[in-house]
Amino acid sequence: MAPRAATAAKLTTYESGVDPVGEGWAQSQIRYVAYAFLYVVFAVDAVYLFPWALVLRDAHLGAASVVEVAVFIGIVLVGLVHAARRGLLRWT
Repeated sequence: MAPRAATAAKLTTYESGVDPVGEGWAQSQIRYVAYAFLYVVFAVDAVYLFPWALVLRDAHLGAASVVEVAVFIGIVLVGLVHAARRGLLRWT
């Protein structure tokens, strides 16, 4: 019963009530993804290191715990060095 004529207004993209501007294709640069990845790495690093530091302050941990945290920090540092060598830490 309703008319099915496709008008220009009906064929435009509708997004949150705002008329579309420009084309639908937009490129984003990989450096934003790299910075987001580095942020996640350091956020996870902080999530693990702060509780460990609080426990270390109050109790005497064994050598195994210190070695585990040293390995963890070593892995994070290897990732940071890798990112620096690839130039991901330079904002151009």
